[in-house]
Amino acid sequence: MARIIGGVAVSHTPTIGFAYDHSKQNDPAWAPIFTAFEPLRAWFREQKPDVLIYVFNDHVTSFFFDHYSAFALGVGEQYAVADEGGGARDLPPAAGHPALARHIATSLVTDEFDMSFFQDKPLDHGFFSPMSVLLDRPANQWPTTVVPLQVGVLQFPIPSAARCYKLGQALRRAVESYPEDLKVAVVATGGLSHQVHGERAGFNNTEWDHQFLDLITQDPAQLAGMTHAEYAELGGLEGAEVIMWLIMRGALSANVKRLHSSYYLPSMTGIATLILEDEGRPASGAQQARHRARMGEQLAGVEKLQGTYPFDLERSVRAYRINRYLHEMIRPEHRAAFLADPEASFEAAGLSETERDLIRRRDWRGLIHYGVIFFMLEKLGATLGVPNLHIYAAMRGESVEDFMKTRNTQVNYSVAGKGRA
Repeated sequence: MARIIGGVAVSHTPTIGFAYDHSKQNDPAWAPIFTAFEPLRAWFREQKPDVLIYVFNDHVTSFFFDHYSAFALGVGEQYAVADEGGGARDLPPAAGHPALARHIATSLVTDEFDMSFFQDKPLDHGFFSPMSVLLDRPANQWPTTVVPLQVGVLQFPIPSAARCYKLGQALRRAVESYPEDLKVAVVATGGLSHQVHGERAGFNNTEWDHQFLDLITQDPAQLAGMTHAEYAELGGLEGAEVIMWLIMRGALSANVKRLHSSYYLPSMTGIATLILEDEGRPASGAQQARHRARMGEQLAGVEKLQGTYPFDLERSVRAYRINRYLHEMIRPEHRAAFLADPEASFEAAGLSETERDLIRRRDWRGLIHYGVIFFMLEKLGATLGVPNLHIYAAMRGESVEDFMKTRNTQVNYSVAGKGRA
């Protein structure tokens, strides 16, 4: 079974990434940052975790206000460095762990956390600023995989501290019920005290920062009971993002040992590091089995429904490329390129030969079997001028005429707009 070996918490101010990128290791003003991170590097070097569950917040880079979620779990295969306006940093992408991510996703939804899921999104300094000094990178590759968890803490209403703590407890159930042997570390980022906007910009509270480091170790329940306004008063409005540390702490048992803690305030943000080693006992095998059974309740028996294929996260990740290609049919320029020269369009999108062939042959049933969701077929059909009823009939292996006989009225339709009938 998978097990959580410990929790790490770090600030994610861009100061850290700036110091690393500009080789400030020996500069007296910046050297304390690298000194503080060295025990973390040594701990990861010794423990060799297989996966990091990495809790962070995006800074309106890849997650904009057209769709802003409280908790967004990364389920993809790889995460690149985001360009935040001055070009992407020169760091390798982080490899995901889609299998564990799918399990965690199902477990959290089972525990009634309404998650959103993402893939193919680059990650900004909330993720990569501390990551750049957290781990050794032999051959310029990260030594472990990641499951990123993005928390929406910038647009109110945001999750409460108590909700974050409960999410961490649910994460523990998710990890311990995963049947594969994995060593998992939970990393939380953010804070400490700072405010970067308004007339209060530049606010810090060193006394609160040290108190917070003690409470997150010894009395996380007290922190879970605080309001956003209380966090903002003590640590600045942006500093209230430290509620994300409660996700890490909730994923650990009540019994932890603090192996390392540091604090440094060079400029705008209190930079802290923390290592907590978990000394609790994992759930029993019977408890884990019961939880896995509960995770499977909602789709139990669906395999008996002939010709039915639930679009789950495994299919979503596996067929992401072709689903994305077909989704782009909502853009007039993509439709025009496809209709004018399909082969060039396929090549530009990097589709595999299997994917190209499925689209060439209009193999509607084969596309579903491959992992394409029906609503992408609908968009392809609208682009080609193929009505929905033709697609339905093809999936059933019937002629349109025979399929029409099974309908109450003899109508044909499509989602096509004014461009095609």
